[in-house]
Amino acid sequence: MEYNLNDIVEMKKQHPCKKSNQWQIIRMGADIKIKCLGCGAIIMFSRRDFEKRLKKVIPHAD
Repeated sequence: MEYNLNDIVEMKKQHPCKKSNQWQIIRMGADIKIKCLGCGAIIMFSRRDFEKRLKKVIPHAD
């Protein structure tokens, strides 16, 4: 699955804030940092863990 910086992604599990399971990618490298669109919490994953937990990339409305 292909994803880039600032893409909106949906993870397999919902965030405990229960407002959203959609996240924005805010940093990419060996680690990936994502921000919850519901509450603004920021979480960092290794690329391997991120790809395991990723459900889908939300397409942009360009």
